[in-house]
Formats: sequence, structure tokens, C-alpha cells
Amino acid sequence: MSVARALRLVTGGPERRAIEAGEIDAVIDSATGNVFLLPQAKRALSSAGGEAANGLLAALPRQDHQRLLAELELVPLAYGEVMYQPGERIRHVHFPNDAIVSLLAVVEGKALAVGLVGREGMVGIPLALGAELALVRAVVQGTGSALRMKAASFHEALEHCAPLRREVQRYAYTKLVEARQTAVCNRFHGVEERLGRWLLMTHDRVRADRLHVTHEFLADMLGVRRAGVTQAAGDLQRRRLIDYRRGDVRILDRKGLEAAACGCYRIVKVLAG
Repeated sequence: MSVARALRLVTGGPERRAIEAGEIDAVIDSATGNVFLLPQAKRALSSAGGEAANGLLAALPRQDHQRLLAELELVPLAYGEVMYQPGERIRHVHFPNDAIVSLLAVVEGKALAVGLVGREGMVGIPLALGAELALVRAVVQGTGSALRMKAASFHEALEHCAPLRREVQRYAYTKLVEARQTAVCNRFHGVEERLGRWLLMTHDRVRADRLHVTHEFLADMLGVRRAGVTQAAGDLQRRRLIDYRRGDVRILDRKGLEAAACGCYRIVKVLAG
């Protein structure tokens, strides 16, 4: 329920001011008896226990954050879901909570991962840079939820909210750093090192030791055949760094995996902040 609709259900000045100030979590329609949660309460429920909260939005001043909530919709994202393809118009931006989205460059039917988005950022950066068409394929790698905003609302928010502009620009820079380092990594590092890097990047965003990722998905992320993924995952498993069974990966030794991964993981983490 939007704040605007809630305001139409109240008549008193104090109640109206409380809703506008974000001090009310729900409104009861006296005519029907229905209870409507306001965006603030919906978001609080979605992020109960600190397990689902988007960092980019959380970095905004409270007043700016409150204004944006009316335009945000909590949506589920399912593993394998394609959010958009190269050349398609981007109609929404998504701020993941506990979902993870892979960004893949597609050439002649083959895909290669060039970025990963989790609770730290947003999907739909081209809209912030003046472009409307996607250059990559965005695929959900980890099931979860996200806060979705229409493209038109996002453009308006960027125009009127300087803190949001700063956070989005900062995040766009981190994606540029990540894409450049990924290009270097794909050229100079072996499959096992690159697999270690992607598992660490995913682990950072999931904040859990168990990950679900198939051979096919890993092959797309790394730009190799499935046999290459099998060998690399097997090597990491023999070293007791991970346990990999039927698409389920369990991180057994985080520090060991960091040592086995290429230095690109640490470089991106330092440069991107």
C-alpha cells in the first residue's frame, strides 16, 4: 500500500502527519476492517533479523530513504530467472536483498560472467548512465527477494535525490572496476583460480556457507566447458576447500579458498571498497 493511499484513509491532522513522518506501520480501513501495511513496515518485515537489506538503499539518509519507499515494491527472484537480455529495454531497477544476480556478456550464443550483484548494489545501472537498453544478460544466481522500482520513477528519484545519485555513481564505479579486473582475470588466470574467485564473491553476498550453483551456470560464469568446471571443482574438493554435490556447494575452508583463488578477488574488494 502506498503512503498516498494511506493518507486518503485518514481524516485527522495528527494521523496524517504521523504517516508522512513514517511513524505509523499500518492503517485500518474503518469501512472494511482491512489492515494495510505501509512500505516502511513491509521493508522491515522483509529484512527481519538483518538477513535481507539492500546496502545501497540503507546508505541513504533516513528522510530520502523514506521518500523512496513509496516507489519500491518487494518482489521474489527465482534461481535461473532471466531479468533481461542484451538489447532489451530496462523497465525496472532492482535492489537485491538476499537474492544474487549474475551479469553475463553474450557473444554468438556463448555467455561469460562480467559482474555479480547482491545486497550491496542494484541491477539496472545503464538507466543511471543515460542508457535504456541492456548490454548484458541479467540472470538470478541465488533465489531471494529484491526491491523493484519502475524506470521512470528511478529517473525522477535520481534527479531530485542527490544522496541517491552519489550512491549509484559510487556503485557504478565498483562495477567498472569489477568488469575490468574480470577481463584481465579471464585472460591470465586458470579455471580453478577463477572458480575460487567467483565462489568467494558469491559467498560474500549470500553470507552462508552453502551455495546452490549448477555445472552449467558455473560454465557460463567462467566461459569454459562443463568438463573444465568438473575438474576445477574436483581439485578444490580434493584440497578440502569445498564440498560440491549435485549443484550444492559448501565452503569448508574460507581462508584456504582465498589462498587458492587468484589475486583479482582481493584487488576488486580493495579498489571497490
